[in-house]
Amino acid sequence: MEGNFLFTSESVSEGHPDKVCDIISDTVLDLCLSKDPQARVACETMTTTNRTVLAGELRVPEDCMSNNGKELSLDFKNEIETSVREAVKNIGYEQSGYHWKNMVVENHLHGQSPDIAMGVDAGDNKEEGAGDQGIMFGYACKDTNVLMPAAIHYSHKILQSLAEARHSGTAHILGPDSKSQITLEHSNGKPVRATSVVVSTQHVEEASQDDIKELVRKHVLDVLPEGWMCAEERFFVNPTGNFVVGGPDGDSGLTGRKIIVDTYGGSSPHGGGAFSGKDPTKVDRSAAYVSRYMAKNVVAANLADKCTIQLSYAIGVSEPLSLYVNTANTGKISDQELAKILRKEVDLTPSGIRSRLGLNHSIYTPTASYGHFGRVPNEKIEGSFSWEKTDLANKIS
Repeated sequence: MEGNFLFTSESVSEGHPDKVCDIISDTVLDLCLSKDPQARVACETMTTTNRTVLAGELRVPEDCMSNNGKELSLDFKNEIETSVREAVKNIGYEQSGYHWKNMVVENHLHGQSPDIAMGVDAGDNKEEGAGDQGIMFGYACKDTNVLMPAAIHYSHKILQSLAEARHSGTAHILGPDSKSQITLEHSNGKPVRATSVVVSTQHVEEASQDDIKELVRKHVLDVLPEGWMCAEERFFVNPTGNFVVGGPDGDSGLTGRKIIVDTYGGSSPHGGGAFSGKDPTKVDRSAAYVSRYMAKNVVAANLADKCTIQLSYAIGVSEPLSLYVNTANTGKISDQELAKILRKEVDLTPSGIRSRLGLNHSIYTPTASYGHFGRVPNEKIEGSFSWEKTDLANKIS
């Protein structure tokens, strides 16, 4: 959008019940990829009071399965349960209503359907196909130094800062569950200040709301650019007045319910597919990553101030059905020419995407909270946030 307007995005912390589920699903995925880089995983998680339920399908090495590949072996089930409990412990849940050690873990994962495997697997005269049909979007803009929209970027950063303080012990009054929401004023299409900030954070019962507000205020001021803080009457911290019961004990959680938080905070279209718990043959995930990679490199190459990219796929078909580029009239060359350049430079088959971005590694648990985009790659881990690299910019500029 151009001109003057207000725009709002929200984020949720690693301890939000839906994010707990995303983290657990990606923990299971990473465990399976550590067994076999070609593992197929579709893991869904549900959480509620002291209960975690896993469901979905896997294709992992034979020694992890039983009953002709239809069921998980007892040893692998135990390994999954241990990993799930460790993930919940790392988030910080040791509460009476949701405790990593005391919760019940139900595992309903089973072998992958042969019908799905047949459509996806490579074979004689057949390339590996997409794991599903669908549309995927990528986006980048010049709002921030990581080429992400400002509202979602700062919403994430506030919660990350609070989580780091909680884990370090300097914010011991806080619990794992929290949400943030920022409304930014834009002038001539550029973000210039916050008009409201909302943070709701779980806390210990004895903490006063004044103490919580002042603690949160420090983190908000540290994150927002200088001069961007909203007026005091528009700064809302725990507006309900109390937030002691939280996490899966306060509200049930499900994998894949925070897809706008995971992506661009509403600044870009979304294809509708969630990411967590899905291996990279699922184009819901891998094609969304490569779409962001292409859009970010277009903006990093100064070929446009903002860029939206859409890909579409059919299950079992390797090549995308379409590649759409929209630079919102900010491009230095036409969108059609950009599409031709990107199609030439980037192999958009599922195997091509995985190869280019190094996606067949256990890299996914860190993506499950604070957004999949706008993150810094860990150069020591192959594939870590590789879709955030700008190594394509010089080739297309």
